[in-house]
Amino acid sequence: MSLAFPAPLACLRGAHKHFGPRHALRGIDLAVEAGQVVALLGGNGAGKSTSIGLLLGLLRPDAGQALLSGAAAEDRRARRDVGVMLQACGLPDMLRVRELLDLTRRYYPAPRSIADCVALAGLEDIFDRRYGQLSGGQQRRVQFALAICGRPRLLFLDEPTTGLDIEARQRLWRSIREMVAEGCGVLLTTHYLEEAEALADRVIVMREGTVVAEGGIDEIRSRVARTTVRCRTVLDAGEVAGWPGVQAVAAHAAGLEIQAEPAEGVVARLLAADPALSALEVRRAGLADAFLDLTREAEAA
Repeated sequence: MSLAFPAPLACLRGAHKHFGPRHALRGIDLAVEAGQVVALLGGNGAGKSTSIGLLLGLLRPDAGQALLSGAAAEDRRARRDVGVMLQACGLPDMLRVRELLDLTRRYYPAPRSIADCVALAGLEDIFDRRYGQLSGGQQRRVQFALAICGRPRLLFLDEPTTGLDIEARQRLWRSIREMVAEGCGVLLTTHYLEEAEALADRVIVMREGTVVAEGGIDEIRSRVARTTVRCRTVLDAGEVAGWPGVQAVAAHAAGLEIQAEPAEGVVARLLAADPALSALEVRRAGLADAFLDLTREAEAA
């Protein structure tokens, strides 16, 4: 007897999309499950916005499928449990934040309370101000509140923290984690790689309409076998460059920056060769390093 598994909250299956002669998506597959954050990464023209457009039913695939909970994405009923925060958003400038929240909540049968929306989006200081009087970052916080006020099972966040200061960004991250812990699925696009590293369970790296890498954060990072070692030392960069495991060395006013793998032997040799060595810092390759390497590899191929 075969077991039936619930359909992903959102998925693309072999999706292609053309805009005239331009092939924007080339047969990509992706899925978002409940209680999961999936980050779409890629440069301009990679296909991120087109993928979201298909899943929102705003575009139709030329081939393949775009599905929400197993139903066609253009089916209005399939979009009832979806919250959306896009990069561009037209809201009435003259309405106050509380009026926008009250109006938007009326579209849903069981919306979040206004107090919850205010707390999750950090609107306490701007609740009675007119939308058109807000800064870009403050408007993004309002847009986030409107996206979550209907208690969505699936949330699309397209560059959600653009224009936010560090404190507001970290507060939004905490709110996203809280919603995910409650079972919400999130599809996130962001140019802030530290944001993907902080939030994502899975990362999909896109380039020119194709998926060039997919996996967990650690899995993607492991594609870059490199650790950076920084230190102040009297040792010569040319000498260190010849050591086993050293891939590259750069000399700066503050000391040496060494790319090494494995790094443990290099660090031990540095300490043995220069007892006065100081300011030692060891950093493994991060998501940003992996992203740059993967996109370079895809371009070269």
